[in-house]
Amino acid sequence: MADQWLEVIEPNEMSDQTVFTKGIKVRKDAKRGSNRKGTEDVITDGSIVHVYENMMMILVDGGKIIDYTAEPGYYTVKNDTAPSLFNGDLRDSIQESFFRFKFGGTTPQKQEVYYVNLQEIKGIKFGTATPLQYFDNFYNAELFLRTHGTYSIKITDPLAFYANVIPKNADHVEIQEINDQYLAEFLTALNTSINQYSAQGERVSFLTSKSMELSKYMASVLDEDWKQLRGMEIVSVAVASISYTDDSQKLINMRNQGAMLGDPSIREGFVQGAVARGLEAAGSNTGGATNAFMGMNMGGQNLAGFSQTNQAQMQAQAENKADTWTCPECNTKNTGKFCSNCGQAKPSATPVMPELNMACNECGAVVNLANGVPKFCPECGKPFVAKAL
Repeated sequence: MADQWLEVIEPNEMSDQTVFTKGIKVRKDAKRGSNRKGTEDVITDGSIVHVYENMMMILVDGGKIIDYTAEPGYYTVKNDTAPSLFNGDLRDSIQESFFRFKFGGTTPQKQEVYYVNLQEIKGIKFGTATPLQYFDNFYNAELFLRTHGTYSIKITDPLAFYANVIPKNADHVEIQEINDQYLAEFLTALNTSINQYSAQGERVSFLTSKSMELSKYMASVLDEDWKQLRGMEIVSVAVASISYTDDSQKLINMRNQGAMLGDPSIREGFVQGAVARGLEAAGSNTGGATNAFMGMNMGGQNLAGFSQTNQAQMQAQAENKADTWTCPECNTKNTGKFCSNCGQAKPSATPVMPELNMACNECGAVVNLANGVPKFCPECGKPFVAKAL
């Protein structure tokens, strides 16, 4: 008689990280109106099972799936009829799985209700323990990087997920409890997906902006194992940061510095800055300023030659960039060497030497050193020793 007592069953506690939980009887331990004599795990015909949005209820009899529903509402247990197979939003997508995993129709010996979370499970953390290999066409080098972030999954075939993913006899499963099992597969797929960007010529620094495309690649790579066999698939991948190994970072810095020094204007600033620092150091060298200037003059000859070459390159680049010029006589715009209106020759560009001002250590007069360092101060006539302004 006790086993004829009708029960109401609802899911145990479910958080946003819960993927699977067992159904529990409502008011099981209440002092009044409860059934304490019924056989454990026997669900009486006519008992009600609560099914909420974004979850699937699975009715298991002796370890065998006999029915399921994904329709929100009240499910009535009927052991003497054929399975109802209420799919809810899943429609016919898991009927094939049911016929693969069902063993129904037995006399109830141990009936249980389980729930599978159909919401998107977000915030699953990942990180690469070993560096990933990435060939960057911009740097023309093989780089090694580490990355970390989060990804999300969605259970699209709850029956396959229950049969192939949930540990045996488990009553409650959080995503982190099973994440370790699949993290290695996820990282392998991540490496494969990232390498597709390398093959497409994407710069490594652009990877953080490719989260949506990366998610599609990941779903494609993991489709057979995760979706078809395990009933889950990747929804999104968010790459939080990318870091490089020390050797890769040095290579990137070297390449970036070389690219900057390839600009003549930056090179000229580098030369002038080196001269200014040398003059300032010589001016502060009270014990041997003359010797310091002699050394500077020897090195300055090389710097001057470098500077002249650099300025010539700057002028040549300016001339190459100047597609048009304006005639000073008739104000006509031209592209050739002579004015098409009056025949005036194209004026030659005169490079303007940037000023390099330093102060005399004796009288404080400001002297332009762009054309060389004077032996004597033009204002006080004493040997010139430079100091910073």
